[in-house]
Amino acid sequence: MDKEEICQYFNSIIKNEKDVSAGMAAIRTLLKVLKHSKSETVQELRICLQHAIDAMRSTETPVTAIASGSELFLRFITLATLDTPSIAECKGIMLERGKVFYEKLVAARGKVAKVAAHFITDGSTILTHSKSRVVLQAMKEAAASNKIFEVYVTSTSDNNGEEMCQSLTKLGISCTVILDSAVGYVMEHIDMVMVGAEGVAESGGVINKIGTYTMAICAKEVKKPFYVLTESFKFSRIYPLNQIDLPNEFKYTYSVLLTKNLKKEHPLVDYTPPHYISLLFTDLGILTPSAVSDELIKLYL
Repeated sequence: MDKEEICQYFNSIIKNEKDVSAGMAAIRTLLKVLKHSKSETVQELRICLQHAIDAMRSTETPVTAIASGSELFLRFITLATLDTPSIAECKGIMLERGKVFYEKLVAARGKVAKVAAHFITDGSTILTHSKSRVVLQAMKEAAASNKIFEVYVTSTSDNNGEEMCQSLTKLGISCTVILDSAVGYVMEHIDMVMVGAEGVAESGGVINKIGTYTMAICAKEVKKPFYVLTESFKFSRIYPLNQIDLPNEFKYTYSVLLTKNLKKEHPLVDYTPPHYISLLFTDLGILTPSAVSDELIKLYL
């Protein structure tokens, strides 16, 4: 598959399958590339997959989850490539492990949702930011347990908050869309904050849609718990210390990086340092931010 075919396949998943995240679409694409690769050595195969990752990073989809998911995928499928007599056998093992990895990804969201749903208590009021598939799933789980609760959701510039509110309303959950700038005002009225994540840094800090950091600061000031719901494939071996330290490729789309003056552009994401985060609900269990680095070591051992 050439670069254009890879981008086309990846973009078609993003466009047509709204329930599939960028990270999962990236893994699906890598599996297809692996299946159709005509590489004759393991080294060529790795280069082929790396070219595919670079191609996906050049699309207009934010790269945070693409980067972490793809890196973990490569690590996972290449663990068992030693001592295989032929490239065909090696490729077969990689494909099999890749499928297992993807199945784990598919199951991860449900695991996170089940863990987080227990923290949603009857009569509680929750604030969430924009639209997160895993937060929506957790609230769906809680509603299915006959818990009655209320949700405030920020509208955000892309109107994803409106979409989140419509999804919640269909589930029979009382929901109100608020301006992003109303977060401080609403914070006194809520019991907890629940947000998703596009990526989780080695420090336990979170990369997520712009405005998450502001929400976390407000929650800390008013002493409200700030919970992050995320799958472990979004754990990334980066260690930003502040907003400027976050790589530009995470903050802007590819076309903006190529053609625009970044000083005049609004970043897509911000970085929330670990000391603002109460707990992370993951498919590996409930973690404190400081536990993320330990889990990353296990994932890459």
